[in-house]
Amino acid sequence: MDNNKKLPIVSIIFVFVAVLALGYFLFKSSPKDLSPISSQNSDNPSNASNVDNMHNQPNVPESDRQFNSLLGNPLPEIQLTDKDGEVYTAPDFKGKNTVLFFNEGLMCYPACWNQMASFGSDARYNSDQVQAISVVVDSAKDWQRAIDKMPELAKATTMFDAGANASRRLGILTTRSSMHRGTLPGHTYILLDKDAVIRFVFDDPNMAIANDMLWGKIQKLNGN
Repeated sequence: MDNNKKLPIVSIIFVFVAVLALGYFLFKSSPKDLSPISSQNSDNPSNASNVDNMHNQPNVPESDRQFNSLLGNPLPEIQLTDKDGEVYTAPDFKGKNTVLFFNEGLMCYPACWNQMASFGSDARYNSDQVQAISVVVDSAKDWQRAIDKMPELAKATTMFDAGANASRRLGILTTRSSMHRGTLPGHTYILLDKDAVIRFVFDDPNMAIANDMLWGKIQKLNGN
């Protein structure tokens, strides 16, 4: 074969091999999963793995510093409202051991709802000595939709944190359990003694029912 005819064939083969090699390199170095993480619809079971990813993401210690610093101090000046619009401030929580359960509200079905309903049906948290108050950022009107869907929620004592101001004041918007960092709480507990001093704080990315664990803390707090 004429040498002049060989050169174009060799060039074509070289280019073809180079393209294959480049494609292989790009494939091996590209991320395995380019799909975005989304937790906007916690009602959809298909999002469960994405929610888990967000809960397990690493956090710098500074993100919990404000929340953890509450321990041993009086409850800061915050305002919460009940379904009738009555305003409650820190002094209103004196006289009982109080569990404040800050959570994602409407966005967190069923985990947060189950915890709230559990508090509502647990006599230990509905007495003249102990109370559990669930705090959501939703409005009272919007929260009625949750009660319509899960009637057991009507038994729970629920208060509303307008604009997430109390959650922000307490550092609850940046804890590990928050899937909407800086906007909504996640699954976070504050235990007050009868003087409204914070004796125990707990942020739970696993979103488990915490009644028994919290009751143990209350018993120790009261020397039982």
